Amino acid sequence: MKDDVNTACITLRPVVACLLPLLLVACGGAEQAPEAQATAADSTPRAQAQAVHPSVKYPDHHEFEAEMQVPFTSAVPSGARRFGVTMSYLGAPEGEQFAYQLDLVAPDGKLVQRYSGVARYEGKPVTLNFDWAGRGGSSALADGLYEARLTAAAADADAVAPGVGEAGAASLLAAAAEHGHAPHELSFKFALGAAPTAKMPAFRAMAMGSELSQGEQPRAKALAAAAIASWPYTVYYGSLHGQTNDSDGGGDLATCSSSQSAQTGKYGPDAAFPYAKGKGLDFFGNTDHNHYFDGSSGLGTIAAATAKARFTAGLNIATNYTASNPSFLALYGMEWGVISNGGHVNIFNSTELYSWEYDPSNQLYGHRFVEKNDYASLYTVMRAAGQVGQFNHPDSTGQFIVNGTDLGYTADGDEVMVLAEISNTSAFSNVDDETQTPGSGYESAFRKLLERGFHVAPATNQDNHCANWGASYTNRTAVLIPTGTALSKTSFIAALRARRVFATHDKNSQLVFSANGAIMGSRITNSGVLNMNVGFANTAGRTVSLVEIWEGVPGRNGTMTLLTNNATYGFTPTNGQHVYYAKLTQSDGKILWSAPIWVNQGASGDTVPPTVSASETGSSGTITLSATASDNIGVANVEFWVDSVLKGTDTTSPYSVTMDSLSLSNGAHSLVAKAFDAAGNSTSSTAVSFSITNAGAAISEQESNGTIATANTVGTATSISGLMSSTSDIDYFKVNLAAGQKIRVDMTGPSGVDYDLYLVNAAGTSLAASEGSTASESLTYTNGTTALTVYIKVQSYSGSSTSSGYTLKISYP
Repeated sequence: MKDDVNTACITLRPVVACLLPLLLVACGGAEQAPEAQATAADSTPRAQAQAVHPSVKYPDHHEFEAEMQVPFTSAVPSGARRFGVTMSYLGAPEGEQFAYQLDLVAPDGKLVQRYSGVARYEGKPVTLNFDWAGRGGSSALADGLYEARLTAAAADADAVAPGVGEAGAASLLAAAAEHGHAPHELSFKFALGAAPTAKMPAFRAMAMGSELSQGEQPRAKALAAAAIASWPYTVYYGSLHGQTNDSDGGGDLATCSSSQSAQTGKYGPDAAFPYAKGKGLDFFGNTDHNHYFDGSSGLGTIAAATAKARFTAGLNIATNYTASNPSFLALYGMEWGVISNGGHVNIFNSTELYSWEYDPSNQLYGHRFVEKNDYASLYTVMRAAGQVGQFNHPDSTGQFIVNGTDLGYTADGDEVMVLAEISNTSAFSNVDDETQTPGSGYESAFRKLLERGFHVAPATNQDNHCANWGASYTNRTAVLIPTGTALSKTSFIAALRARRVFATHDKNSQLVFSANGAIMGSRITNSGVLNMNVGFANTAGRTVSLVEIWEGVPGRNGTMTLLTNNATYGFTPTNGQHVYYAKLTQSDGKILWSAPIWVNQGASGDTVPPTVSASETGSSGTITLSATASDNIGVANVEFWVDSVLKGTDTTSPYSVTMDSLSLSNGAHSLVAKAFDAAGNSTSSTAVSFSITNAGAAISEQESNGTIATANTVGTATSISGLMSSTSDIDYFKVNLAAGQKIRVDMTGPSGVDYDLYLVNAAGTSLAASEGSTASESLTYTNGTTALTVYIKVQSYSGSSTSSGYTLKISYP
């Protein structure tokens, strides 16, 4: 039956110059599928792809990908089945080589069958089929769970294989490793004979998400049974990765087979959210590529204000849809970065578009500048803004580089990166009936992130570029929110921060991993025995065939290992830091992964958190944030958070930071100090309220101010109101900037007119400009190394009003 077959897709992403057109040279009886025998693509786009480096032409999709199809069970007594490997590399020129080796391994670790060879890419996906005879072969094979292991890598064009088959594959795999491109090693289990049934402890299912309010069966029945004696959480299922026509997604299913040219797709976020809800998702994260908002995959020509306005419109669409559909959470974020020498990061709760590109007027195509491929700075910016993110389809090598290290760790990154994709479906699937091949190509990277020291939970999403948001497969990212707490952006982000998450290929399944009563995502201190428990439920009658609990050491930068195949397991870990996660394979081959649990083992470890209190001095000008902190061993540092935004850190007592009151709006604010010790224990202070009263916070334009010489002085004002009384009117406002100081000016005005906004120096030379088609404009400027007097300039491009004025909001971010 179809439901008993798991066609496992593994996405491979070797970091190489390029991949190739496929001439199969395989040993072991590989057969080239009919798709691979079709004629090559038009030579014109291929010539164009070679004329422009593919990483420029396809900055977000120039990567080697492979899918491995592994049927979990077989319909014939011999267990014979067909394994498949599909490979593609968007935009790659001809001539480069890659090798593959597919091993079938028995439960005792012995090699049963090997298929290997060398292939070349010809501009379109190529599928290789391997027909395995099972027990029909020459050797007797016992029932049990076997493993299909795929090793594949691309090699540079000058790495010429001395032969074909196994020798040629081995040569090219070695060549790839020599050039720093570690081969990808991926695996899937499959059953020979009847699928085994693992022994599982009793587990009462939790309540399932908001789609239950629609009365869906059988999940509505599960809710009634889940209310008593289960974990006190409700499970919400959805996808946190998809694109629309705000970047390169939203393609019509009838014609979509790849990414769309920038902003040409048929559908936008206003279509994505109701579609996902209609497909039964409880939440959907629309995450368009941040550098496509300029209307191009390269450098756009539109005005920066237009790009920023499009991002803001997406935020508003999500907010309004959620408000109108309280059982569904619409999230609008961004997928930051590029694939080439980079990596994609989803940011879920930013109100600003991050960019590294500028328009023809030298205005940033975003609200905040973050240098391309500078992940350390990105993490720092995210932490200061209170944001959370996800590593998208991470590769074990060549991505998320910090200080020359792949998947490089920083304390800021550990704070903000809460998820890492462990499995996706094809980004370009146009399937809308949940039959797309699943993927599991990122588990090795997930383990490496845990060994680096990141506290990330697994996610499985669909990366939809066609208009089938959440509909290509049954995989879901599942998030646990306390029962009785409404699904909202606030409760959802809080659950992500707590890492209360599991990833599942089956939307009808639940997984809870716990240790000594602490739920997955927890960080606990333990002495003595550690008792682990893996709970599972499925509303469609599926069972578990295989349990795996994996163990690693955060910060060791080593290799995680399999700890046990038991769903309940008690043992005493060695003293020190440990990380564990559970993985289940169902009786139909679908897989679930839990969030990890982090354990500090050993009675001698420091388990006492610091104590801390906060205070604030001043209401205007330079204000001081202070803290009193102590610890039984010693305080490592204190962070100061104002309105949930990090404002500074101090490592020495007395702990304090200063800030300019102009960076805060007038009115009430909240300060929280967070103290840390060297063991990682932390405590947050009780929130302290304080008020800001900036002198002259609001001023009105004083005529005449139509020249630089007669400009109104802004001083400490943060709001200015004025009038454009005629189409020839010009208003100037004088601002003094300190060395290195940044200024941001936002303008709103009446409808039906077009006002433009500029920042100029004393000679009238433009330093920044915003020239949209309305009276809503925004600009930012960062001063150089010396103090400078600048002038805000407002003028009418068309239209005016003697009764409806404009307002300038000035801030110094």
